[in-house]
Amino acid sequence: MTTSPLRIVFAGTPEFAAVSLQALLDKQQQNNYQLVGVYTQPDRPSGRGHKLVASPVKQLAIEHDIPVFQPLNFKAEEDKTALAQLNADIMIVAAYGIILPKAVLDTPKLGCLNVHGSILPRWRGAAPIHRALIAGDKTTGITIMQMDVGLDTGDMLLKAYCDIKPTDTSASLHDQLAKLGGEALVEALEKLKKGELVAEKQDDSLSNYAAKLTKQEGDIQWNQDAELIERQVRGLSPWPSAFTKTSEGVMKIHGAELASLDASSATPGEVLVVSKEGVIVATGQGSVRITEVQFAGGKRMKVQDALNGKHKAALQIGQHFGSVE
Repeated sequence: MTTSPLRIVFAGTPEFAAVSLQALLDKQQQNNYQLVGVYTQPDRPSGRGHKLVASPVKQLAIEHDIPVFQPLNFKAEEDKTALAQLNADIMIVAAYGIILPKAVLDTPKLGCLNVHGSILPRWRGAAPIHRALIAGDKTTGITIMQMDVGLDTGDMLLKAYCDIKPTDTSASLHDQLAKLGGEALVEALEKLKKGELVAEKQDDSLSNYAAKLTKQEGDIQWNQDAELIERQVRGLSPWPSAFTKTSEGVMKIHGAELASLDASSATPGEVLVVSKEGVIVATGQGSVRITEVQFAGGKRMKVQDALNGKHKAALQIGQHFGSVE
């Protein structure tokens, strides 16, 4: 006797989601999955030519001949009907970027599962990876959650943990969690098929909100503690990136580390030491060493290379960095 395949609809947009979709594709024959449709956000203009570019999820779906759907939202009845006609057992959602109404959540027989980049209820919302880094969290992970109409408020079904290393950036942590998310998703689906998933209610009193990032959050306030600034740089790398005003214009900071130099007698934002290892800058409490920068119209570079370039005057001892007005 053969068991019918688990009919799956997948909804996601960026690379984080594409990793989970690939995990399902890798296991579809072994685990008897059938991907019957993929939902992703509409193609977006990109680059200098503003050409429409398909999302990583769409590109992967097309490569594997899976039908792709790109509604602006699910307000139109024809979009709800199209989803219903796929006759899905379950819908997997990972960084889709579109709020799903209750009618959509209730369409698949087993509802919708979400691959979320934190250990809920901590960091509900759009930017859990960045917020965990900026806050100085030591651990994070993936939560597979049964979706409801709230914002990441549904019952938790499976958790997979990940340590945050002192050198992690949002890019490196993103890649770790994307891989972990794919693995956790497959594990959750197998437990679901065996009836081994146990739903756990979230404690709302422990929740906090991972608000969407804005470019302005990258503006470094040098009167803050060195630890806060160092985490800001790592948490916002590569986007939107930390930045500061210099004598040579705005400078993005892509790499920084804590320095041991006593800066108590210096002005916050003052350049104290310049060497091939980096530029040490005073903060409100302690100092940081900037190791990688980028000036307007230029590329990312190590400070050692920047000191040999046209913007080297901005990186000399006695210069003062400041907030961008």
